[in-house]
Amino acid sequence: MNDTVAIIGGGPAGLFCALRVAGSGRRVILFEKKPAPGRKLLLAGSGQCNITHAGEITQFLSRYGDHGAFLRPALMNFTNRDLIEFFAARGLALLAEPGGKVFPETRRSADVLSILLDECAGRGVDMRCGDPVRTVERDGDAFLVRTAAGTVRAGVLVIATGGASYPGTGSTGDGYGFARGLGQPVTEIAPALTPVYPRDYPFADLAGISFADLTISVYRDGKRICRRTGDVLLTHAGLSGPGILGASRYIHPGDMLRIGFLPGENAGAVRTQVADALMSGGIRQVKTVVRDLGLPERVVQRVLDLAGIPPGETCAHLRREDRNAIAGSIAEFSFTVERLGGFREAMATRGGVALDGINPKTMESKVIPNLYCIGEVLDIDGDTGGYNLQAAFSTAALAARAILAGGNHGALISSE
Repeated sequence: MNDTVAIIGGGPAGLFCALRVAGSGRRVILFEKKPAPGRKLLLAGSGQCNITHAGEITQFLSRYGDHGAFLRPALMNFTNRDLIEFFAARGLALLAEPGGKVFPETRRSADVLSILLDECAGRGVDMRCGDPVRTVERDGDAFLVRTAAGTVRAGVLVIATGGASYPGTGSTGDGYGFARGLGQPVTEIAPALTPVYPRDYPFADLAGISFADLTISVYRDGKRICRRTGDVLLTHAGLSGPGILGASRYIHPGDMLRIGFLPGENAGAVRTQVADALMSGGIRQVKTVVRDLGLPERVVQRVLDLAGIPPGETCAHLRREDRNAIAGSIAEFSFTVERLGGFREAMATRGGVALDGINPKTMESKVIPNLYCIGEVLDIDGDTGGYNLQAAFSTAALAARAILAGGNHGALISSE
């Protein structure tokens, strides 16, 4: 009986699973297609590595769309506090910002990666970089992992290849093909945490203006699909910011977005607020009254231009229909979605290895014994703010625990 555990993918999930399984009498081989592991991790948080979020771990469950319940066992087994303690014990303190995002005190993703690599090296992980896995297949009760350099026979296989976003880092969706080839169900994938590009976008020259805590509603065929609250950023070509990125998992081309430019979940109340302010404005200029509600002056001017309101128009001369049009635009400005950002822009991937085919208590396949899927290769995409990295570490830790409890696995056939 041999004891090889093969892990495909050298991102945070793969590295963390490897270092937790290694040193237990098992041989751990990690395959990374790029010349060095952790390429996407180095980009996390613009190179500063927003690794997790502060607060109670139970609050994380609502941050993964409809899939938080699946992650509950993984998150409870290895929490954000556990992750913070792991790095602190190795000399890297993680600090929370006022908004709850947690970063290494050095603000360097490279320092996070260095600890993961040092732990893997110290525990004897066999790191095979620059040699992409070509095929994976079953061989009796084991797996054959083939690369150009040779074939490894392993009793346990962990797919930790990430999603399909930022393909330049090596996340090109390979794991979906490996899973399908083994008979593991995989759902359709699409970009997630990605900008939204509306048709006839009217704010191209206002790029860089941002809003806090706006209400974003998504409509399809006249029916509201979702409503979220979050920050919105105007870009030169469309909409971004945490609120838009988080909502993007629900958005399809052709959908209508309605965004309130003033905070407040009740669009009717915002509409009334604006209309009342205009009605009582008297000889004051319309743009002054609207600006005083808290909107940036350039946005106010654009909204008024779109409503056909002449420059210098006073509230006293404003027609009722124009007043209502302005109030409606500010309470629920409508955008028709032309497209979403592709995988090169997306921070995560929607879809992937189907969750109903994975045991949430172990991350092991319900279909194929000793196959584990962890991290972003799963059909999980969290909000921005460290939730996706926490899910990667938590699913890796849970899989490692199950592997360690599962007995002996795997063996090397050939290597060139």
